[in-house]
Amino acid sequence: MELRDIEIFLTLAEELHFGRSAERLHVSPARVSQAIKKQERVIGAQLFERTSRHVRMTPVGEVLLRRLKPAYEGIQEAIAEVTTIARHSAGTLTLGVMGAQMHDMRPVLSHFRARHPSVELRFKEVFFSDPFGALRAGEVDAVTTWLPVREPDLTVGVVLREEPLHLMVAGDHTLARRKSVSMEVLGDHVVPRLAGPLPAYWESAVLPARTPAGRPVRRGPAASTFYEILALVAAGDAVCTVPDEGRRYHAQPDVAFLPLHDAPPVQWALIWRTDRATPLVRALAEAATDCGDPTGRQGGGQPVGRPSP
Repeated sequence: MELRDIEIFLTLAEELHFGRSAERLHVSPARVSQAIKKQERVIGAQLFERTSRHVRMTPVGEVLLRRLKPAYEGIQEAIAEVTTIARHSAGTLTLGVMGAQMHDMRPVLSHFRARHPSVELRFKEVFFSDPFGALRAGEVDAVTTWLPVREPDLTVGVVLREEPLHLMVAGDHTLARRKSVSMEVLGDHVVPRLAGPLPAYWESAVLPARTPAGRPVRRGPAASTFYEILALVAAGDAVCTVPDEGRRYHAQPDVAFLPLHDAPPVQWALIWRTDRATPLVRALAEAATDCGDPTGRQGGGQPVGRPSP
């Protein structure tokens, strides 16, 4: 039974009138009659009782209607769903990345591209000095950043990875030969002052204002990019905490990276504007959910689309 014949049968079952059914389907009454007769020949029983005044379903027709209608509706829903996906599968998605996050996003991006090969992915560097500005200005569709993010207009997605925190010091610094240090040493040294419109709670996740014992951490020269911080550290003008990606991607001969053995791990996540959760943004978030894991391995992770607290 062809899909068009099924549609004719279901329409006639609703209208119980050949003329009205033909009008709804934009065909002739003869086409409706032919389709029903064809179905009755295949089934071997009448589906409708026809008189000069009335059209009425037979018991066989009622059984067919009961079984066929949900299946037909399911087919229509499936077609509508994939049509919507197809319409949104092409376009451009711009991702804001901080530092070397592009490299750590490769599993997510590969997974996304495999699902949406027609989408053009673009990238824009986002600096810690203004972590949410490009997102709010509409220059990017989503951003990778460290947590926590407590912005009422932003949605926090799955945790992409966790990594340890390190302390950057000059190669000839008194701490440089240690195997690891405590967060408490921050109270003995100057750290850069991070310039820009960044929330204090967000900055303190990687560069706290006080040590675990409550001592203030002194701020020194201002910096608004990682390379400015790297220059200050290499010159011996400051020490600075940095996620492990700094050591992995920005190792310098005159800078030492010391594990902070009592620091909580840094969590990175995908965030986007709640009011601009487009189908492509959600598709990227789903790819991140499939690949994300707090340990940095593929699979697992928190539920995607968790609102910012």
